[in-house]
Amino acid sequence: MGKLVLAAKITHVPSMYLSEMDGPHKGCRQAAIDGHKEIARRMRELKVDTIVVFDTHWLVNAGYHINCAPSWEGIYTSNELPHFIKNMPFSYEGNPALGHAIAAAATSAGVLTRAHDATSLALEYGTLVPMRYMNEDKQFKVISVSAMCTVHNLADSIELGRAVRRAIEQSEGNVAVLASGSLSHRFAQNGVSEQFMHKVWDPFLENVDRHVIELWKNGDWKTFCGMLPEYAVKCHGEGMMHDTAMLLGVLGAEDYQGKAEIVTPYFGSSGTGQINVVFPIQ
Repeated sequence: MGKLVLAAKITHVPSMYLSEMDGPHKGCRQAAIDGHKEIARRMRELKVDTIVVFDTHWLVNAGYHINCAPSWEGIYTSNELPHFIKNMPFSYEGNPALGHAIAAAATSAGVLTRAHDATSLALEYGTLVPMRYMNEDKQFKVISVSAMCTVHNLADSIELGRAVRRAIEQSEGNVAVLASGSLSHRFAQNGVSEQFMHKVWDPFLENVDRHVIELWKNGDWKTFCGMLPEYAVKCHGEGMMHDTAMLLGVLGAEDYQGKAEIVTPYFGSSGTGQINVVFPIQ
């Protein structure tokens, strides 16, 4: 039987890649990179073989989709921020069997989901940036799940997350699940973005983010689940926070009782609120 062994909400800010480059921002995201490497260290200790990423940079307009190709290789430049992520090489292996199992479990629960393995579909940077720091040695297989869901219900994404958990437990191996997306996600206005390189756009957004983090640390999942729909709207949640809804489903939603462990403390990036945080598995 398979086992879910790690779950986390993680940042994928493109300034992490920029942080590697010589120039004025070199080293600016080292804390976030170190957080990814710490999560990867734990995954290796837990003998993870596959990582499932809920990617808020994969936009879909109908249904839910899983990229579970046998492998990917290429050079990636972001069309959103080509001055941050450019010419980034990548090469990873996939897990088609688990991808199809997840799609089947979700569809049988009434959430139509398609798995794509015979595909030229590329990975998005919500997957590629974390894998750069967590999967440098290609030890982990990768599955990417669409989580920028434009016309979807958060309740369906929670149900998808429940299906992910069932599929994992009915398969083989040890699996980690990552919700790859920000907290508040209001980008700085064009023309002043440099001023907000390390700041959140508005005190309201930061205060709500910090309140949410306290709910997570205290294990108050009933309160958080109740506020998620308005939080996603009022605080410009990345991908309408469908990655977080999926993660909630994996963990058990309102029935979850775990208390979050902060790996990389909350930080502002180009106006958005970011964090790396691990949730104990129950």
